Amino acid sequence: MYLDLTFLSRRPTMVIMEVPTIDCASLRGLLEGDVPGCLVLDCRSFLSFNSSHIPGSTNVRFSTIVRRRARGGLGLEHIVPNEDTRNRLLSGKYQSVVLLDDRSLDLSQAKKDGTLMLAVTALCRDRCGASMFILKGGFDTFSSEYPEMCTKPSPPQGLSLPLSSSHPGSADPSCSPCNTPLYDQGGPVEILPFLYLGSAYHASRKDMLDMLGITALINVSANCPNHFEDSYLYKSIPVEDNHKADISSWFNEAIEFIGEHMHHFYSLNYQM
Repeated sequence: MYLDLTFLSRRPTMVIMEVPTIDCASLRGLLEGDVPGCLVLDCRSFLSFNSSHIPGSTNVRFSTIVRRRARGGLGLEHIVPNEDTRNRLLSGKYQSVVLLDDRSLDLSQAKKDGTLMLAVTALCRDRCGASMFILKGGFDTFSSEYPEMCTKPSPPQGLSLPLSSSHPGSADPSCSPCNTPLYDQGGPVEILPFLYLGSAYHASRKDMLDMLGITALINVSANCPNHFEDSYLYKSIPVEDNHKADISSWFNEAIEFIGEHMHHFYSLNYQM
C-alpha cells in the first residue's frame, strides 16, 4: 500500500510511503520477543481502547480542536504524547511500530482524515528509523485470535460524591458565595476524554478533582473563587450563567486555553 500525503498538506511537496501490513501472528511474535522493540499505536476511540486493548499499547487520540488547528499537520507529540515513549522512538529504541484501528485490512480502508491516517502521516514526517506496519484486520481480528493477549473489560464504576461540602479535601464553604443545588452535586459529565463539565461544587472538591486527574479549570463565573490556585491552572471568564450574559465574546480565549492544555492532555473543568 502506498500513501500519498499530498491531500494532507497545502504544500506542493509529494511524499509517498509504502506501509506494509502485518498479520496478528507476527504481531504476537513481536510482543512476545525477548527484546521489547515493538511500539503498538492504537488508533481506536478512547472508549474502545478503555474497553479492551493490547497491554503496553498507546492510545492515539486528539481533540477536534487540535485536529482542526493542525490542518492535517500533526506533530509526533500529538501521536505519542508520552515524552519517555517518544524519546525512545526517536532514539531508535523501537525496531518496529505497529498501528491499528478497529478492523481495517490495510491503509486503503482507513479514512483519509481519520486518526490512523493522521498518525501514519506524522510518523512519515518524523522518521525515526523504525519499520512501520498496519495490523491486518485491526484490533477486532487480533482480539478474536488472541483474546488472552488483550485486557478484559472492567465493569463501569460510578463516581460517588458526598453532598456535604465539608468533606475532607473540600474548599471552606464560607469562602465561596456560590451555592450549588443538591440536584447538581453528582459527578461531572465527561464531554471528551479528559474534558469534563462540572459545577462550582465540583470545583471546590480537591479530592474529586485529583481522583479524575484534573489539572486545569475554566471558571465561568463572576464571583466563584479559584479555590486551589497552588494546585491547578485556572482560566477565569467573569460572566454569569444566565440568558443575558454575552458568553460568546469569550469563546476564542476559552478555545485557545482548551487547545493549549489539551495538547498536553490536561483536564479541564467548567465551573458554573
